[in-house]
Amino acid sequence: MTESPGRGHDHDGLQILTFPHSAEVSMHAPLPRLSQRSGGTTRSPVRDLLALTENPDVISFAGGLPAPELFDLDGLRRSFDAALAEPGGLQYSTSEGNPVLREFIADRYTAQGLPTTRDEILITTGSQQALSLLALSLLDPGDVVLVERPSYLAALQAFTMAGARIVSVPMAADGIDLDALNVLAEQHRPKLMYTVPTFQNPTGGSLGRSTRDGLTGLAARHGFRVIEDEPYRELRYSGDPLPYLAALTNEHVITVGSFSKVLAPGLRLGWIRTRADLHSAVVVTKQSADLHTSTVDQAAAAHYLTAGGLETALDRIRAAYGERRDAMLAALPQTLPAGSTWSTPHGGMFVWATLPTGHDSTRRLTSAIEQSVAYVPGAPFYAERPDASTMRLSFTTYEPATIREGMSRLERSFAQP
Repeated sequence: MTESPGRGHDHDGLQILTFPHSAEVSMHAPLPRLSQRSGGTTRSPVRDLLALTENPDVISFAGGLPAPELFDLDGLRRSFDAALAEPGGLQYSTSEGNPVLREFIADRYTAQGLPTTRDEILITTGSQQALSLLALSLLDPGDVVLVERPSYLAALQAFTMAGARIVSVPMAADGIDLDALNVLAEQHRPKLMYTVPTFQNPTGGSLGRSTRDGLTGLAARHGFRVIEDEPYRELRYSGDPLPYLAALTNEHVITVGSFSKVLAPGLRLGWIRTRADLHSAVVVTKQSADLHTSTVDQAAAAHYLTAGGLETALDRIRAAYGERRDAMLAALPQTLPAGSTWSTPHGGMFVWATLPTGHDSTRRLTSAIEQSVAYVPGAPFYAERPDASTMRLSFTTYEPATIREGMSRLERSFAQP
């Protein structure tokens, strides 16, 4: 039986009610539900699969992980020592970021054919934060964002969290299907188009020059912005460089970059190349998110880069990753079931494979893990109508001999019923 409340007096003699413990518990109201935004966003299977890398027996082609043995530990240690030589390296900083670092990024853009000033650069906590800041700054709930089919999973998460409606654009041999894009832009009046134009995640493909021209032309015609996400651009092993989309139509394109793939992902350093019409809005959104990116990490990166460390790092990384890409591509014909197809990327970190009709890469993953090898099923990279036969393989983490062993294990997994 539930006890009735008793009566007592506080220290001023006022009468108060006292409730027994059982009654107190029974009167608790249920807690509010989580937000609709958080409930509508699924966990990243890529992040979950990274736990496999903690098991040294598993060869994981799942995560887009740079090779740790290629990090310049000595050079970065010296740069962190320099950053910590003054107490300012541990102080609050401006939201826009370290001016020396921003100047370096701007000068590199300019040297690559995209004239840029320091004031156009905003440093972010990795390029993932850059996407989140842009989504929150540019999108209202219900706004349409066009994405490639398939597309980068964490970008889909960022746009979903902002309440956007995501519409996929089919891909053609040279990248985006421009005819389909034109029709979809007419139908949906998008605010944004998101693309990874160079060595795309997950497919490894790149937009050809004519497709870049066509995409920027359609952005101008229909009045939508384009976010070009370029974390892999510096990782080219063959072929000729292609222009930035912003170099073709600066007014409509916002460019995002990152040092995660060329220095170290643990630094969490990315940036946005903004424009005057949106710079202030993005800075305010950044201030509300975290005030500013790590001061000491920015200062260390600025010291390392201005001392010439990037070119040496890139030479080392490109040589190693090119060999690893070649090792994976050479093993694929005997690894995957007959009738499979795959991309042949000129750079980046990924090969995208499509299994024959009737194969489901998600169901096959269990057999692969039993053989101590892992990959990422392709379905989560689709905003709609996933292709269950697709899969993503990363080739950067291991040396060629380990890649060949991992591919042998994967071949054995496909031999299982």
